[in-house]
Amino acid sequence: MENTEGNIVNGENPPPYYLVVKPSDPPPSYANIDELWETPPVVPYYINEPLPPVFPPHVAQRIIITTEQYHPDQRRSSLVVIRHKKARCYGGSGVSAFIIILIGIALWLGVRYGITMMSRRNMDTCPSNTVICDGHVDCKQGSDETICVRFGAGNELQVMTSNSNGFLPICYDDWNQSLATQTCKQLGFRGCYQYGSLTSTSTSFLFVSQSSDTIQGKVNVSTSCPDKETVSLQCTNCGLSQSSSRIIGGDEADPGQWPWQVSLHFQGSHVCGGSVISQDFIVSAAHCFPSDPPAWQVPANWRVYLGVESQYMLPAPQYIADIIIHELYNPNTHDNDIALLKLTQPINFTGMVQPVCLPAYDQVVLADTECWTTGFGTTEEGEDHGSIQLMEVEVEIIDRSLCNTAYKGLISNDMLCAGDMNGGKDACQGDSGGPLVCQDDDGHWYLYGVTSWGIGCGRVNRPGVYTDVHSYVAWIHSKIEEYRP
Repeated sequence: MENTEGNIVNGENPPPYYLVVKPSDPPPSYANIDELWETPPVVPYYINEPLPPVFPPHVAQRIIITTEQYHPDQRRSSLVVIRHKKARCYGGSGVSAFIIILIGIALWLGVRYGITMMSRRNMDTCPSNTVICDGHVDCKQGSDETICVRFGAGNELQVMTSNSNGFLPICYDDWNQSLATQTCKQLGFRGCYQYGSLTSTSTSFLFVSQSSDTIQGKVNVSTSCPDKETVSLQCTNCGLSQSSSRIIGGDEADPGQWPWQVSLHFQGSHVCGGSVISQDFIVSAAHCFPSDPPAWQVPANWRVYLGVESQYMLPAPQYIADIIIHELYNPNTHDNDIALLKLTQPINFTGMVQPVCLPAYDQVVLADTECWTTGFGTTEEGEDHGSIQLMEVEVEIIDRSLCNTAYKGLISNDMLCAGDMNGGKDACQGDSGGPLVCQDDDGHWYLYGVTSWGIGCGRVNRPGVYTDVHSYVAWIHSKIEEYRP
């Protein structure tokens, strides 16, 4: 570790939790990897030049700072999501002036809902007569119609239309399986898992009353709804762990305990983690895909491994079709450190591979909530090699103001701190992009953080910093819809 504390005092930004390997040439293509016969190297922070040739390293023993034993009941958080009756369903897997106005709308939506109308590299192009959320795609990349749906507590389906002032729930009256499947497919999922109804407190509602290819084009506004019963929609069965047992200060995870955990390999080595959120998409960190050299942003240079317990026992890989980096990602401050990976083929869910749930737009995690973070990173600061086994550690959500005091104002409103202010429990190098998950009262796990950066690993008053997923749920949904299969 080189002058980490000195750098933060002098106002420089701290490094992220990731492997800073920058090969001079794009990596060659390689065959499918069934087994990894050496521990992937992990490079300390502030390495700003290519590494020398790497020879097979000695496999070091794991070093665990603490060996506390945890019990299942300690892992439950105080999150509450009210759920009501459900019915299962199954489906198949002056133009310049106007653009300035559209940008203004996008920025407003971005501040309020975390929405952006820009593509990965370029701003979307829209004609002057564009109407947002009217069911008709006007913009070249469809950004006028991918910001129109969100989910509230209890998976309440809420839609914004060209005739509504904001998002409104859909009345359950006349809702059916076909509508549920169509809506989930529109949103980028393979089909509907289940739908049902719940009692809403809204004073305005949407009714399905016309034909359209999108749910926002099918509905009209009404001030009445029988019994105020609105639609609850779940497009995938998420957040269920297959194990009931109970990184830095952590333990080896049980098989199936964290079935959404992903190991991302670049040039044959584990570099970052990720989380499965659907059959086609993985959430990870933007800093895992730097633009220099360009090889890091070439999908064909990556392999995705699902359901991994050991880096010595790798399954057949999945391949990446698109790397979708947040348009406003800042590698200096680590703001907007989030990325989506679209796979070339859908995932076949098993007991060992399952998606994690995304929080509702208004579902936040509170300070002092006990959550868990997982990954294949180093288990002690300064180690040269990551963990062979998937590691888990229970961490506490830390009040943002307290964390910002510790980090001298570097924590934005879109970051989340978790760990132990007394040190000993943390993510570390190689855990980047991996999940921070919290469990609600009915047993479902929600993705609240993406491992981003920190000062050292497990230090006193230096907790881990995560991208706050709650701030990016709308962005995630809009990109899944834009890149839907």
